[in-house]
Order: sequence, then structure tokens, then C-alpha cells
Amino acid sequence: MGAAKIKKGDKVVVLSGKDKGKTGTVTQSMPKDGKVIVGGVNVATRHRKPTQANPQGGLEKVEAPLHVSKVAHVTADGKPTRVRFETQDGKKVRVAVKTGEKIDG
Repeated sequence: MGAAKIKKGDKVVVLSGKDKGKTGTVTQSMPKDGKVIVGGVNVATRHRKPTQANPQGGLEKVEAPLHVSKVAHVTADGKPTRVRFETQDGKKVRVAVKTGEKIDG
């Protein structure tokens, strides 16, 4: 799959689907599956039976994974951009294609 262009903690915007245009922070990255979970985006409702841990049961809102191709990194001015890798001072760093700004601290 290669190196992850989108990582946990990145601010991203959704490019397609029912949540198109929404922004959020990546809470979990699944590089083997090529998916990410974004906070507050792609929320699914699960119907849960009452259990000993949760005696109420009921409806539970859960963030479902999105394919990594459906999200794009957000620059400082709030616009979506692709990510490329460059070598700076002998280290591989992620760089925003539109602005050229370094993403990794």
C-alpha cells in the first residue's frame, strides 16, 4: 500500500458521498484496509440490545470508516489538497501539493 498520506490527527475534508464538504479530524487510520474514521462524519446508527454493561440498550451513534480516497488533507486556509512526499534534510516528509507547506511538524 505504501506510506500513509493521511494519518491520525490530520484535518481532512470529505470529497464525496452524503457527508460531502464536511471537515473533521482523523480519529483512526486503517492503512491495511485503506480506510479512515473521521470524527463526526459518516455517522451510522446501531440498534443495541440491552446488556449487563449497557442495561438501557437503544440507539447508538457510531462513526463508520470512509475510504481514504474520499477524503483530502486540508491546508491552513481550509482548502483540500493532495499530499506528496519529499526528502528534506535526509528525512521523508509529507508536503501539501497546493501550497507546498510541510505537514509533519
